Amino acid sequence: MRGIAREQAILAATIEVLGEIGYPALTMDLVAQRAHASKATIYRRWRGKAELVKAALDAHDAELVVDVPDTGTLRGDLLAALTMMCARLDDRYVTMMTGLIHAMRIDAELAEALRQHVADEDLGPFLTIVERAVARGEVPEGTSSERAHEVAEGQIMRRTILGRPLDHDFLADLVDDLLVPLLTRTFPAQGDR
Repeated sequence: MRGIAREQAILAATIEVLGEIGYPALTMDLVAQRAHASKATIYRRWRGKAELVKAALDAHDAELVVDVPDTGTLRGDLLAALTMMCARLDDRYVTMMTGLIHAMRIDAELAEALRQHVADEDLGPFLTIVERAVARGEVPEGTSSERAHEVAEGQIMRRTILGRPLDHDFLADLVDDLLVPLLTRTFPAQGDR
């Protein structure tokens, strides 16, 4: 295994190990063993654990951007992307992310790496969705995807913490009541809903 395939195996192994044992117990040895790679290979590419974790999360999230279908409408694209996002939120992923949030409180290097990860708009589907909507004339040129990304993640996180389902009804309400009005700046009148 060489180059890109080796890197992908290492990043996938990092996500797997994080989901199983969490950040504090994650070691380069465990990742190397899982990825069938050497520690030297890992250290040549990533200086330390925090940098490796950021790269793994970046790669994990970038997959979603590539897979978001173009449905032909802003609403359809948002629903498709959110459905795909929520389908990936299994117990292992939620455990991994809550563990990382806790670990970043005591590990400054991890905290900075995660802040960089979260701030990278290219890693979420919203930038692509907004660019498509601009091209179709659904939203004005210069529309930012950042606030929609923040609102969607915040609502999904809240729902996950409360143990409520991330079902179609929730996603449709999120899109119709918050995201589309936010992006198009067309807020429905009180009685129009």
